Amino acid sequence: MTVTINNEGAKTYVVIDGRIDTATAGEFQDAVAPLMTSENPDIEIDCEKLSYTSSLGLRMFLMLQKSVQSRSGVLVLKNMQPSVREVFDITGFSNIIKII
Repeated sequence: MTVTINNEGAKTYVVIDGRIDTATAGEFQDAVAPLMTSENPDIEIDCEKLSYTSSLGLRMFLMLQKSVQSRSGVLVLKNMQPSVREVFDITGFSNIIKII
């Protein structure tokens, strides 16, 4: 799994490529941890190449959402694969995090 992060103005763009599972959850956490205290609370994550997320990945998305919200920012997930979107829908995360 790879996570690419770019800051453009007041917005942070993230691209996730691969799977977030037991083997890669720590790597994902390390990559997004700085975003939880960043000066740019608006984050857009491109999930087009995210092929799977486990509950550990969902937990990190939730922590990121709470952090962004506490700083009056917006977290947006986009281009989500249907199988990954289904996980967000079943768990109710699609009601918590904005998905376009």
